Amino acid sequence: MGRTGHWCARHFLVVIALWLVCLGGTHALERAFGGKYSDDFSLPSTQSQDGADVLKAHDPAAGGFSGQVVLHDASTPLTRYAGQVSQAVTDLRKLPHVLSVQNPLPPPGTPPGQRPSGGRTTGPLSGDQKTAYITVRLDTPPATLGSSYLDGVDRAVRPLRAAGVQVEYGGPLGELARPEPSDRASELIGFAVAIVVLLAGFGSVLAAALPLVTALAGVVIGLSVLALLAAAFTFATVSPTLATMIGLGVGIDYALFLLTRHRQHVMDGMDPARSAGLAMATSGRAVLVSGCTVIVALMGLWVSGVSFIGKLGVAAAVTVVSAVLGALTLVPALLGLVGTRIDRLRVRTPVAEGSPEGSAEGNTGGGGAPGPWHRYARRVERRPWWFLAAGVLAIAVLAVPLLFIRLGHIGDGADPESFTDRRAYDLTSRAFGPGANGPLTLVIDQSRVPATDRPALAAKAAKALANPPGTAEVTPLAPTPDGDVLVATAFSATAPQDAATTDLVNRLKGDTLPGAVSGTAARGYVTGTTATQADFVDILAARLPLIIAAVVALAFLIVLVVFHGVLVALKAAALNVLSIAASYGVVVAVFQWGWGGPALGVAGTVPIESYVPMMMFAIVFGLSMDYEIFLLARIHEAWLRTGDAKGSVAHALEITARVITCAALIMVSVFAAFIVSDSIVVKMLAVGLAVSVLIDATVVRLLLVPALMTLLGSSAWWTPAWLERVLPHVDTEGTDAAS
Repeated sequence: MGRTGHWCARHFLVVIALWLVCLGGTHALERAFGGKYSDDFSLPSTQSQDGADVLKAHDPAAGGFSGQVVLHDASTPLTRYAGQVSQAVTDLRKLPHVLSVQNPLPPPGTPPGQRPSGGRTTGPLSGDQKTAYITVRLDTPPATLGSSYLDGVDRAVRPLRAAGVQVEYGGPLGELARPEPSDRASELIGFAVAIVVLLAGFGSVLAAALPLVTALAGVVIGLSVLALLAAAFTFATVSPTLATMIGLGVGIDYALFLLTRHRQHVMDGMDPARSAGLAMATSGRAVLVSGCTVIVALMGLWVSGVSFIGKLGVAAAVTVVSAVLGALTLVPALLGLVGTRIDRLRVRTPVAEGSPEGSAEGNTGGGGAPGPWHRYARRVERRPWWFLAAGVLAIAVLAVPLLFIRLGHIGDGADPESFTDRRAYDLTSRAFGPGANGPLTLVIDQSRVPATDRPALAAKAAKALANPPGTAEVTPLAPTPDGDVLVATAFSATAPQDAATTDLVNRLKGDTLPGAVSGTAARGYVTGTTATQADFVDILAARLPLIIAAVVALAFLIVLVVFHGVLVALKAAALNVLSIAASYGVVVAVFQWGWGGPALGVAGTVPIESYVPMMMFAIVFGLSMDYEIFLLARIHEAWLRTGDAKGSVAHALEITARVITCAALIMVSVFAAFIVSDSIVVKMLAVGLAVSVLIDATVVRLLLVPALMTLLGSSAWWTPAWLERVLPHVDTEGTDAAS
């Protein structure tokens, strides 16, 4: 590590040139071969997927991926536009990948039937005939077709718009019509706050610019690589935003930790190239360990068994890899380029980090009275139980809402009104009821039932589905063209994202349909987008404890291997759980309870998106381990040198508090900047990650860690003799190289 850092600093032109080539090359490859992002995924061996497969096998035109073209005229019945509607349906059928298109208007002269309640019409035309929806079924997910596919849809409905009909796109078609997500505003906000924090922390323009340059270079390369991977694999639409958030945060942090060590060496009169090498040999090792920890935590998402979730971890890990590579190569090269001019452009007098070789007693980095962080640590040392109680109480209060968490899927009704899918959602809700936005397809496979028994099965099933609790309506069962499958559509009385709709799905697939086919060889399924989302939530809710257990065990093992202390490893794992529980509680209060949601651009209250807790746990664990390793490494280093367990805590806080505080403020600002995103899921992740880092850098690092380390004393570093013999030696801060 030391030799690599020294070489990069000496040959900075070569390293910088290679990075520029990588930037240009990956960007060019992305433009030529980059793929698209899509939220399409499958859930093998689930009710919804099995039902979809049965329906596709027996009636391909009824399968595929459906989207809606919603029509509305506030003053004129849509039947007066029968010619334009028929022409639009004909033109839509001619588009590529279209399996079928349903005309919402009845044949001329045929009065529409009435719904059982409310006077609304059966089918996709409202009772007042002023709202209708055309259902378009495609053989491929619309998101994979690109926004250019909408040009053909726009041409098909242009005569309707010209006649004054409001036309909106719902479902996957509406998602395809959303504006391309842009992280530019979030990046600018995050960078602006980071510049202010770095200038305040270092007092030097060059020292502030260097972490930003390296983080930006790492993110650009990482996103280009991710786009190339998206050409071969399906990644969620939130993937690039998530990768940007994590890449910027850790990229700035890693460069910051290296820069802090390097500046101290240069201020002590060391040659810049040698200083860069020594910074790599010490803090560079911690960067490598921390980066690997984050990557391993993100890869732990594959424990969910859902590739959609595992690939989100891969997307975030790509920019973490590029951030680590940037910190270990580009940072020392830029340090070599800047040389002794690191503090030349000053906005205030630079502040020393504090010599790591200083005494654990009253270290100030330059003599004189102990610094404020040292005095604070001494106060914790005198009353550790008070500080521990204060920290636990703060965590407990923040975590209370977690007891009421409800996982689910955030529907189109929470999107901004500027989105066409939100307008389509509102029109459909007003005309047909909220459940019309998430119809449930009921499938009864009677292929193994003798033909003579099928009429009785159909009658029994029709009776069971006559009026299930929680439904607004269930259409009559209709056979597929081959007669082997019966199909009906159920409309929930509540919106797709409501808990009552999820309960309805579970009742239909757990009680109603099994009762309808009991005593026969037939099988019943509930499928459709809403049913798939309910299955997705069930799977993730069942596997979340497994991921938490795996990540907590990983935290314990990493700290144990690095620091050879059983109690300090238990402490690290427990504190990770506490800080994440508190951040979960804040997310529930803001979004599910609506405490501040409207101020963030969220319409009403929404459930917690099913995969957000899983993503947060993996990401927060990795990021919190960054600060944990850097702080514990300094405590351990001082303890080995002095044998003073309590004084080592004060010394470590003294020399790391400023850099960890700066790093945390930057990370919080980067995450919080993404709250301006139009995506509710991105807002949710931004709030959760920003709060978790803030809690970790304040309550955990300033209250819980020093209090617990003081109470544990030297026993924190105890390891049984048999375990000590088998554990590898990991010199995290490079004390051997630095000595």
